[in-house]
Amino acid sequence: MPSDAPTVKVDGTRAEGAEIVFYDRRTESREEIASRIAGDTGATVVPSFDDPAIVAGQGTAGLEIIEQLGRSPRRIVIPCGGGGLASGIALAVPDAEIVIVEPEGWDDMGRSLELGEIVPVDPGAPNTFCDAIMTPRVSPITFGILAERNAEALSVSDSEVEDAIRFAWQEHQLVVEPGASVGLAVLLAGKLEPMNDTVVILSGGNIDPALHARIIANEP
Repeated sequence: MPSDAPTVKVDGTRAEGAEIVFYDRRTESREEIASRIAGDTGATVVPSFDDPAIVAGQGTAGLEIIEQLGRSPRRIVIPCGGGGLASGIALAVPDAEIVIVEPEGWDDMGRSLELGEIVPVDPGAPNTFCDAIMTPRVSPITFGILAERNAEALSVSDSEVEDAIRFAWQEHQLVVEPGASVGLAVLLAGKLEPMNDTVVILSGGNIDPALHARIIANEP
């Protein structure tokens, strides 16, 4: 787990009985650390996105959208880190336009789609509090799916994400973490033209209560 992970995530993970190994996301590789632990203990590594089964599992969110609506929506806006959720939904809902949203400076999927090849996040990328989607490099699996689906890619600032967190609470009483708020943020910021029949994925609520309170109060 990244050493800068929110306390609420750390506490929730420990509450499930897990042993947490912290790492520096800027200088260390979680894949290398996980591989070493697996080699030492015989544990099985479960990737967060770079695996066909993970993509398929996350794609069931798309099936739930179709089930709840009774049809496919015209467009789905999805937070994107490594792209597991976005690519899974893209496969599950083939008739919908797919829009992925990343934090500014961590928009490697967007740049990869634009260039037609995978490019990593710049080593000097700015800090962002969207910790859940700070992925330094996407995978061929997720990149390939989103490229094939001609996904549109956009990015948002932390300030725009704060506006989305505040809106979700004030208008809908939803507690949404930063990385899960980027899809809503891109619409509120006017970076994506509103369209009828749009589904926006809000994919998590793991935000420290103190941070959430500060954002809701609009305090610096």
